[in-house]
Amino acid sequence: MTGRMRHLAAALTGLGLGLAAVGPGLAPGFVLSYDMVFVPDPTFSRMTFGLTGVMPRHVPSDAFVTALSTVMPADLAQKLILLAIFVMACSAAASLVPSQRLIPRLAAGVCYAWNPFVAERLLLGQWALLLGYAALPWVVAAAMKGDGRRLVIALIPAATGGFAALAVSGLTAVVITLCGPRRADALKVIGAVGALSLPWLVPAFLRPGGVPGDGAAVETFAARADTPFGALGSLFTLGGVWNGETVPSGYGTPVVAVLWLLVVVGALIAYGKYGRDRALPIAAAVGFAIAALGTVPGLLKGLIDIWSGFSVVRDGQQFVAPLAVLVAVGLGLAADRLIEARLGFVAACAVAVPVILLPTLAWGAAGALRAVDYPDDWARARKIIAADSVPGDVAVAPWAAYRSYPWNHGRRVLDPLQRYLPRRVIINDAVTVGTTTVAAEDPRAVALDPIMRAPTAEALAHEGIRYVAVDAGDAAVPGAEEAYRGRDLVLYRISGTSAVPEKKVPVAPVVTAWIVAVAVIFWSFLASGPTLVPQLLGRNSSRRRTP
Repeated sequence: MTGRMRHLAAALTGLGLGLAAVGPGLAPGFVLSYDMVFVPDPTFSRMTFGLTGVMPRHVPSDAFVTALSTVMPADLAQKLILLAIFVMACSAAASLVPSQRLIPRLAAGVCYAWNPFVAERLLLGQWALLLGYAALPWVVAAAMKGDGRRLVIALIPAATGGFAALAVSGLTAVVITLCGPRRADALKVIGAVGALSLPWLVPAFLRPGGVPGDGAAVETFAARADTPFGALGSLFTLGGVWNGETVPSGYGTPVVAVLWLLVVVGALIAYGKYGRDRALPIAAAVGFAIAALGTVPGLLKGLIDIWSGFSVVRDGQQFVAPLAVLVAVGLGLAADRLIEARLGFVAACAVAVPVILLPTLAWGAAGALRAVDYPDDWARARKIIAADSVPGDVAVAPWAAYRSYPWNHGRRVLDPLQRYLPRRVIINDAVTVGTTTVAAEDPRAVALDPIMRAPTAEALAHEGIRYVAVDAGDAAVPGAEEAYRGRDLVLYRISGTSAVPEKKVPVAPVVTAWIVAVAVIFWSFLASGPTLVPQLLGRNSSRRRTP
C-alpha cells in the first residue's frame, strides 16, 4: 500500500469514528451541550472578538464559526467541525507511527481519536479544545523536526480553538524543542505560540479587571476520579475530567478500568522499548504533572494568588493530551511488533480495543448528543429586538450561566442567547459546581447581580437594560412591558433605559493583535511553499525523525 493510500485510510477511519460518535447529532439542527454553543445565522459583534467585559475564552473560535457560517448553514458548519476533529485526530496520530504497515498506524489513530479524554471533552462541549488536540501529533512532529514554519501550520487548529487549545499545544511544542537538539529554537517557538495567542491574549489582559484569579475555581475544576484508581490514576488512563456529568455511561467500572489501564501501560512499555525519541515522554510527563497540580491541596491556589495567569491551568485534565499522543504511538509500535512476530490477528485487535472498551461514545455518547432546533419564540424575540432603535442591553432570567431547556432534552448548555441575540446580552457568569461557586467575571454581571435577584423595571432601566428575556413560566418583571409571550420565552421591554458607560477593551490593540497573528500564518504558508494538505497528511514522513 502506498503512503497516499495509508493516509487516506487513516482519514476515512477517522471519518467513520466521527460519524459513529456524533450519531444523532448529524440530523438537522444543533448539538448543544455545556460549552458547545452554535446558533443559527451568527453575526460578528464586539463579543466575537472579546471587546466586552467577558473573558475571551471564545476567541477566536467564535469568529471562525461565524466566518464559516457565512458560506454554509451554521448547523452544517458545526457537524463539519465535529467530524473534522476525528478525521484530523486519527490521521495525525497515524502519521507519527514509524511503520509502513497500515494496521499499526490505524491502531494509533483509533486510540487517539477514541478514548476517555475525547469522550469527556466532547460531552463537555469543548470542541475548540478538541480542535487543537486533534492536530497535536502534527505539532509534536514539527517540534521534533525543528521546522518553525511547519510548526506554525500545525498550530493553526489550536490557534483557532483559542486559549485552552493553544496552551496545551504550545506547552508541548516548547518542551519537545527544549528536549531536542535544537534548544536554541525554543525562543522562536515561544514567539510563534505567543503571536498566535494574541487575538485572545490581548483582550484578556486589557479587559476591565484583567485576568481573574479566583482561588475557589481550583477545587471546582481540579481533576476528579472517574475510575477506581483515584484522581491520579484516572488522569493516567486519560480520564479524570472535573465534571462528573460528562463521564460516558459505563466508563470507569472496575473491569473496564482495569482493561483500559492494561492498554495504557502496555502502550507505554512498547514506546519505552521501541520508541527512539525521548522528548515526547518528557512532554507527556510535564503535561501530567500540570494536570495533577489541582489535586495537591493548596498548591495551585497559592500559585494563582501569586499570579492570576496560573488560572489557565486550573482545568488541569486537558494537559494530559500529550500523554494521549504517547499512548497512541506506543500502541501503534506494539501492533507493529506483533505483526513482525506473526501475531497479525492480535495486532488487528489493537485497532478495535479502544472502541470495544468505550462503546458508549458511539451514537452521540449513547444518545446524549442530539441535534435540536431552536424554538420559534427565540426567532420572534430576535426580530423584535433587532427592529428596536432604542439602545440598551438584554438581561436573561433565570439568572444563571448554564440552562437546561426542555427543548434541548434538559441537557445543560451555556446560555446561547449571548450569541443568538443582536445586542449585548448579560448573563450571570458565576459557575456553581456542587457547593462551590466561582465568582462572576463580567463586570456588568457583577453590577446586575443584586438587581436580578429581585428585578424591577426601574432598577434595570437605571443599569442600561432595555430587554429581559425570561423562560416561559418564570417570574415576571414588575413594571416592564410584555413585548412578546410564547411557549418557550417571554420578552419584556423596559422604558426609560439610561445609557450606562461601560469600560470596554480598546479596539486598536485587538486589531493589531489579529494582524500580527494572521501575518505569522501567512508567512508560514508563503515561506513553506507546499500546500497545507501534503503537510497535514505527513507526506515525506519517511524523512522525519522516528518517535
